Amino acid sequence: MRLLIVAVGRARERAEAALFAGYARRLPWPLELKEVGVRGKAAGPARCREEGRKLLALVPDTAWLVALDSRGEMPDSARFARLLGDWRDRGAATVAFAIGGADGLDDAVMRRADAVLSLGTMTWPHLLVRTMLVEQLYRAASILQGHPYHRA
Repeated sequence: MRLLIVAVGRARERAEAALFAGYARRLPWPLELKEVGVRGKAAGPARCREEGRKLLALVPDTAWLVALDSRGEMPDSARFARLLGDWRDRGAATVAFAIGGADGLDDAVMRRADAVLSLGTMTWPHLLVRTMLVEQLYRAASILQGHPYHRA
């Protein structure tokens, strides 16, 4: 199984990138991060639509798409591991995670999503969300492997 994170915004801070890379290296599955940006004066719904179009263009048609949205299911780490294991066992070649920008994810992304998950009801910077996600992916892999990293 291959993991793909498609995200709005570009991580420019070395500390953010280093933390993300540290967890990504520990994953048993290959992980790719693809970032998009929208230039110009587009704002609100128009900007969100453009971000959504760009995100969807990066997701293979056959990928299992998970939208990260505050309205989604809020699994604990053990449930997230079971979901990931289920997708893997059902033969998902690629599991893609979509992270929106300041205005969230466009409706087109939400319609394409096979699952909608939330990291909580608090508002998080979208650049921090990718690090939180990759840590949870590592934690899920550890749970699936029976490793003691996760102590619930």
